[in-house]
Amino acid sequence: MSLSDLIRQHLAALRALLALTLVTGLLYPAGIWAVGQLPGLRDKANGSIIENDGRIAGSSLIGQSFTDADGAPITWYFQSRPSAAGDGYDGLASGPSNRGPEDIVDAPADPALLAAGSDAAAAGFEPSLLTQVCTRSHEIGAREGVDGSRPFCTPDGVGAVLAVLGTFAHDGTVTPTRVVSVNEPCVAGRTGPGQVFLAEYQGVRVECAQYGEDYSAGRIVPVPGDAPADPTVPADAVTGSGSGLDPHISPAYAEIQVNRIAAARDIDPAAVRDAVVAHTAGRELGFLGEPRVNVLELNLDLDRRYPVSGPAGGA
Repeated sequence: MSLSDLIRQHLAALRALLALTLVTGLLYPAGIWAVGQLPGLRDKANGSIIENDGRIAGSSLIGQSFTDADGAPITWYFQSRPSAAGDGYDGLASGPSNRGPEDIVDAPADPALLAAGSDAAAAGFEPSLLTQVCTRSHEIGAREGVDGSRPFCTPDGVGAVLAVLGTFAHDGTVTPTRVVSVNEPCVAGRTGPGQVFLAEYQGVRVECAQYGEDYSAGRIVPVPGDAPADPTVPADAVTGSGSGLDPHISPAYAEIQVNRIAAARDIDPAAVRDAVVAHTAGRELGFLGEPRVNVLELNLDLDRRYPVSGPAGGA
């Protein structure tokens, strides 16, 4: 290849590079930005930012927690659904917990580490998805003054799961010789009959779980119990969304929080319900999805209408 041909090819490649850089690197992004600034699109393109008294309070598209410095729910605010995104609603760690319906057995804490002063997580405790749901439902029930019980949960708010050990028949039945409540570890005051959620299973006394024992040879049996099939605490109150960033809760979850909010703000519950209705969106196109309540917008509206007195008030 001659030198002139080589130069001509490189110049053609350089022209193509410059043209594509101009089109895809400058003109196309500028065009998309310009379209995003059109009336009706500008707010969404800029992040759907919500301001409160001249400062950014958040986005209507991304949820956030309404808790104090210790992580406790602030009593005069509606609470969001749980989030598994980072430490909660972290836009850089969006995602679910990746736990499924078969995740029902907890990883127990080392009692020696607990006795030495370690917290449960540092001692190795890792709750199953079932226990997370049960614990949240139990805590919400206590906080909102409603029935927090739900199927497959113990009255104390952990997964009601048994390991049934015994003789297995060819038809799959088992004659139990030992039954263990795997999510209720043996601790002080929980060593004898009646100290676990179920005293007896098929005529065999139910034991608490001994740390370090392997119950994998048994059949894992979740026990539905006598809780209502339709729990008072709705599903979105105890489970996170797929993104971990959902800014909405269901009207049912909002409803069970109304009395607490009204008492904390010293207003009529009817006024809180009116605010909930004002911030409830219906199904998209009338049939897609479910009705939903934007938590941030609702809390900010309540702050404007019914501010909490004292330095702690305000979102």
